Amino acid sequence: MKRLLIIALSLALAVGMAAAASAGTLEEIAKRGEFIVGVRDGAIPFGFFNDKNEQVGFSIDVAGELKTALEKEVGKPLKLTLKTINPKTRIPLVANGTLDIVCGSSTHTIAREETVDFTITVFLTGTQLLAKKSTGLKSYKDLAGKRVGAAQGSTNEKAIRDLNTAGEIQPPAEIVVYQEHSQGMLALQQGVVDAYCTDGILLAGLRAKAQDPAEFELVGGLITYDPYAYILRENDSNFRDFINAQLIAMIKDGRYDQLYTKWFGPEGTVPYPMTDEARILMKLQAWPD
Repeated sequence: MKRLLIIALSLALAVGMAAAASAGTLEEIAKRGEFIVGVRDGAIPFGFFNDKNEQVGFSIDVAGELKTALEKEVGKPLKLTLKTINPKTRIPLVANGTLDIVCGSSTHTIAREETVDFTITVFLTGTQLLAKKSTGLKSYKDLAGKRVGAAQGSTNEKAIRDLNTAGEIQPPAEIVVYQEHSQGMLALQQGVVDAYCTDGILLAGLRAKAQDPAEFELVGGLITYDPYAYILRENDSNFRDFINAQLIAMIKDGRYDQLYTKWFGPEGTVPYPMTDEARILMKLQAWPD
C-alpha cells in the first residue's frame, strides 16, 4: 500500500511538473501579473536614458502598446518591468525564461533561430561604420591595418570578421569588442579605435548625441542587411502569434507610423526617413485578418 502511495505521488508530481513546463508565456504573464521586457540603455533611439534619467525609446513605446494589449487579453492590470540587456545577454535571458520578450534592436538571423524565436520585422537597417571626418575613411576597405570597434556577439562584429577572412580588408582590421555601444563611441571619440561598427540607425543615434556631431560621419554604404525583430522564447507559437497580431494591428491602424515619426521623423531624436523598401515590407507583413 505504501509503495502504491509513493508511485501515485510520484506520478502526480511528474504530471504537475509537465504541466508547469508546458505553461506558455501568456499564462505565465497572467499568473504573475507582470510583463517582463528586455530593453537597451544605449541603443538610441530604440532604448536609452534621456536627460531626466528616464528609460525611453521607440521599442520601449512598442512594449507599452503590447502591455496594454496583454491586459485586455488576460483581463487584468499588468506591471511593466523593464530589464536592461546587452547583445551578449539578450538571447540567454529569453531562452532561460528570465524575460518574456526583448524589445530592442536585434537582427533576426537564421543562426539565432536555433535558440529563440522572433517576431515579424519591426525595422530595417544594416551594418555601417562611423568615423571622425579627419580620418579620411571612405569605405570598409580603408580599415586595412586599422582598429575598428564593435559590440561583442553582434552581427556587426561578425560582418567585419567575415570581411577579414574573405580578404576584403588587407591587411586585416583589428577588431576591438565592447559590451555597450556607448563604450565603443567613447573609444572612437578618444582615438582608441579608428571606426566604430554597428547598424546605421544606431550610429546615427550615437552621432546625434555626441558633443560635436559634425566631427563624425557615416562611412560608405551598408555592409550587411539587418532586419530588426523582437526576441521571443522558442516553441511558444501562441505567444508569438499574439505579439505578431499586435504589431500588425499597429501597422494597420497607424500607431506604428506615429511612433516612427516620433523617434525617427524630422523632429525626432534621430531623424532617419523610412525607405520605400521598408514601407513596402511593413505593408506586406500586415497580413489580413
